[in-house]
Amino acid sequence: MTLSFCSFSSGSSGNCYLIKTEKTAVLVDAGISCKRITEGLEKTGTPKENLRSILVTHEHWDHVDGIKTMMKKYKDISIHANNATFTSMKHEVKDERRRYFVSGDKFTIDDLDIETFRVSHDAADPVGYTIKHENKQISVVTDTGTLEEYAINSIQNSDILVLESNHDVDMLKMGRYSQFLKERILSERGHLSNEAAGHIITSLMKAHDKTRCVLLAHLSQDNNFPEMAEQTVCNILEENNYYNGQDIYVKTINRNEISMVYEI
Repeated sequence: MTLSFCSFSSGSSGNCYLIKTEKTAVLVDAGISCKRITEGLEKTGTPKENLRSILVTHEHWDHVDGIKTMMKKYKDISIHANNATFTSMKHEVKDERRRYFVSGDKFTIDDLDIETFRVSHDAADPVGYTIKHENKQISVVTDTGTLEEYAINSIQNSDILVLESNHDVDMLKMGRYSQFLKERILSERGHLSNEAAGHIITSLMKAHDKTRCVLLAHLSQDNNFPEMAEQTVCNILEENNYYNGQDIYVKTINRNEISMVYEI
């Protein structure tokens, strides 16, 4: 059986990622409208009854805005989050729909094995996810200013890695954002830059030299653009003798478009 990934949206205006096998589907975050999510499920050929859960990374609106309507339309889906995230979410999730975990926990949804790990962001208790099926693995890491060793360990064997590449540092520093917002983004509880993403990917390749697909995600609309993100990452990889299209496949995810379906 295949393990598949599709991005429905990625960025500060909304985030939602689909991960599925032939019989089970989950969303990582639901920060866009229920209508857009339903369209994404239809375009990817995902039966409504296969959708089991929404895995929440953290409570910021661009990751949870569609959850309330999704719960009304999809009566059987559950919401997975840690206690601090549930507490911080503005809209109520009924107790019977809640599935609690402690950050770092592992759990199973049908034929998907899910591992959680803490990331570093200005939220209550933000997490990333590694999702496994048979010997295949997809990891999603966005909204973090740095990655600790336990997070690196969780994602280093991923066949598909969705990794934040939020901004170009010089563009951010020279841009229109307030000094407070610039410092927030650049902090260890902010967002990964293109350069930081490149160094993380390089360290993963050195730790486990395997051919993998890395999808650069959560690109800033004001302080980045896809060509710059991809080129910066690839330049760092090439400095370490890893080449895009040969040793690794690096692509960017468009902010507001449904991506192609990536299959393992």
